Amino acid sequence: MAKNNYLPFRAKILEKLKQTEIDWTYRLECSLKPVFGQFMEVSIPGVGECPISISDYGDGYMEMTIRNVGKVTEGIDQLDKDDFLYLRGPYGHGFPVEDFYNKHLIIAAGGTGLAPVKSVINYFYANQGLLKEFDILSGFKTPRDILFKSDLDKWAQAFKVEVTVDKTDEDNIETAVAVNPQTNTSSWPSKIGLITTLIPDLQIPLLEDTRVIIVGPPVMMKHTAHEFLRRGIAKENIWVSFERKMSCGLGKCGHCKIDETYVCLEGPVFNFIQAQNLLD
Repeated sequence: MAKNNYLPFRAKILEKLKQTEIDWTYRLECSLKPVFGQFMEVSIPGVGECPISISDYGDGYMEMTIRNVGKVTEGIDQLDKDDFLYLRGPYGHGFPVEDFYNKHLIIAAGGTGLAPVKSVINYFYANQGLLKEFDILSGFKTPRDILFKSDLDKWAQAFKVEVTVDKTDEDNIETAVAVNPQTNTSSWPSKIGLITTLIPDLQIPLLEDTRVIIVGPPVMMKHTAHEFLRRGIAKENIWVSFERKMSCGLGKCGHCKIDETYVCLEGPVFNFIQAQNLLD
């Protein structure tokens, strides 16, 4: 009998870890071995279904970091350990991790864009020596919105990690334009400014040996990619990952379509040669 690609399977919640007031990481009982950067369709019977990036996986488990922003995710937010979610997938194309071996890798992630690349970072953390150099740039709206705080601290022990926020908790207005990174004199001890402000000071010894991954909101990816292009990084050495309404995951519904490209089938990870015409 042919496999029904629309049929989900049940996955038990092994652990629910709070990240922020609206973000939780769910560790689910699952034996799948996805490609870094793929996504799953996650559902609750009688409530609905939504696409969620895979933030990590290992023997017998898969992790997804989910933000409570709608009907389905609100339903997921009410679940706890030992409850069940329904999954189907994984879908899409992921990051060409082996192409990064013996290269200088730079990951620039904005907000929840850190989730789809978390497994990539953990892979190279567990296999140190595969890269020449590794820079991780991560930007959030405020310190309260930072994801994976303990992981960022862990990664910083092995790699170059920069975290910036658009504004501090003490600010009364949002930073709407780029400002120069600076040490904050308030309770936030690191940088203030958009993630693009971190790029000019990056040490990039060999342009031809540098590979870049950018994940985040479309506007963030567009401007971040342009900053790397200004630094001399070739378009073919930049990858981005899209977060769109990939309702079916099989290229049937058309909700994720940009022009003639189905993001769920050809992405969500794209080389910038193709993505430059898809950014919207």
